[in-house]
Amino acid sequence: MRRDAMQQLHDWKEKVSRKPLIIRGARQVGKTWLMKEFAATSYKQFAYINFEDNEVMKDVFQKDFDIERILMAIQLVTGVVVDTDTLIIFDELQEASRGLTALKYFQEKAPQYHVIAAGSLLGIAMHRNDSFPVGKVDFIDLYPLSFSEFLEAVGQESFARLLAKQDWNLISTFRSKFVDFLKQYYFIGGMPEVVNAFVEHKDYTEVRQLQQNILDSYDRDFSKHAPIAEVPRIRMVWRSVPAQLAKENRKFIYGIVKEGARAKDFELAIEWLMDAGLIYKVNRVKKGGIPLSAYEDFSAFKLFLLDTGLMGAMSGLPPQALLEGNVLFTDYKGAITEQYVLQQLKSVKGLNIYYWSSDTSRGELDFLLQKDIRIIPVEVKAEENLQSKSLRSFIEKNATLRGVRFSMSDYREQDWMTNYPLYSVGYVL
Repeated sequence: MRRDAMQQLHDWKEKVSRKPLIIRGARQVGKTWLMKEFAATSYKQFAYINFEDNEVMKDVFQKDFDIERILMAIQLVTGVVVDTDTLIIFDELQEASRGLTALKYFQEKAPQYHVIAAGSLLGIAMHRNDSFPVGKVDFIDLYPLSFSEFLEAVGQESFARLLAKQDWNLISTFRSKFVDFLKQYYFIGGMPEVVNAFVEHKDYTEVRQLQQNILDSYDRDFSKHAPIAEVPRIRMVWRSVPAQLAKENRKFIYGIVKEGARAKDFELAIEWLMDAGLIYKVNRVKKGGIPLSAYEDFSAFKLFLLDTGLMGAMSGLPPQALLEGNVLFTDYKGAITEQYVLQQLKSVKGLNIYYWSSDTSRGELDFLLQKDIRIIPVEVKAEENLQSKSLRSFIEKNATLRGVRFSMSDYREQDWMTNYPLYSVGYVL
C-alpha cells in the first residue's frame, strides 16, 4: 500500500535541521505500518518500542533523560545496537511517563539519532502535559487513505495517473468508471485495514463489519482514556455528527446533541474528539479576506468525521444505497458528499479550511479555503445540479476571486468559476 506521507518522511530524513518527528493521527489510520515500512526501506535497521505493551520501557524516562542510558535500555529490550543509521520508533508514546518530554533531550543532546514517535492519543497527551517540547519536534499528520491512495490500493493506478495529468477529455471518456470507484470509496472509506480486506475479498459485508469493529474500539477508548465525567458527552457528540451533517444547514447545533444543551456543556467533549483525531472542526468565517483566520467566527462551525466509510457505518447505510442508488437516500447523499470532500481537503498540505455564511443566513459556501495568499470559494454538489446561487453571489461581491464547484458533472470552465468532477478533488487544489 502506497501512502503519500512516505515522501514527507523521506524529506524529514534529509533535513539538515532534523528534529524528532511526531506522527499525529487517529487510531488505525496506519501510523505503525508507515513507520515500520519507512524504517525497513530507508535505514539499515530500526528499534521499535511500543509503550502500550512494554512494561519495562514505560518508566525508562522517569529517572532522568540520560541519552546513553536510554539507548542501552532500547538495546536490551530490542537487541538492536543503535547508531546513526538506525531509526528509533517510539509507538504509543503517550503511555510512557515523561515520554514526550524525552524528545526534547534527543533533539538537544543527541540530534544525530533519528527518532519517530506516534500514538493514537498523542494529541490528548500534548494538551495535558506541561513539559511538551515546543519547538523541539517536527510533525506530520496521517489521515485515512485519500481517494487517490484508494485507487492505487485497489489496483487502479492508471486511473489515478490519469487524474493527476488532468486530461479532462480522457477523464470524461471514462466518467462512468470514475463514478463507480468513487461510490466504492464512499462506502469503503480509507481506513487501511478495511481497504486491504476489500482488496483481498471484495466483500462489502466484511467491510461493514470491520468498520463497526473500528467504531467499537473508539468507543472503548472513550471509557478507557477520557475523563469519566466527559465520557457520556463525548459519546453524545460523536454519535450526533452524522445527523448534524444530514441537515440542510450543516452547522453544528448543540440542541441536536441534547435538548436545551449549550456550548459550555459540550466544549470539552468536542476538544477531546478533535485531539484524538476522530473529528474535524471547520469554523465559519465572516469575510473572504486574507488571512481568513482574521474573520473567524468561533461560535459557528461544522463537525466532520475522520472517514466517510465510518460515517456510513455509524449511519447504518446499506451498500445498495450508495452503490446502486436509492430514492430514499437522496437527502443523505449531500452529507456523504461533503464529508468526502472535506476528507480529501484535509490531505492537501498547506490548506486552511473554513466555510462562509452570510450574517442574514441567505447564502452559504460549503468551504472557503486559503492556500498561501490564494482564497478559494468552494461549492459541493452531490449530483449534476449546476445551480450555484450562493457561489455566484459570493464571487460577485468578491470580484478578485474565482470559484470552484465540485459535482458529478465533467470539467467545465466559466469566466467566474471552474466545475471539477468530484473524483478530482485531491488533484486540483
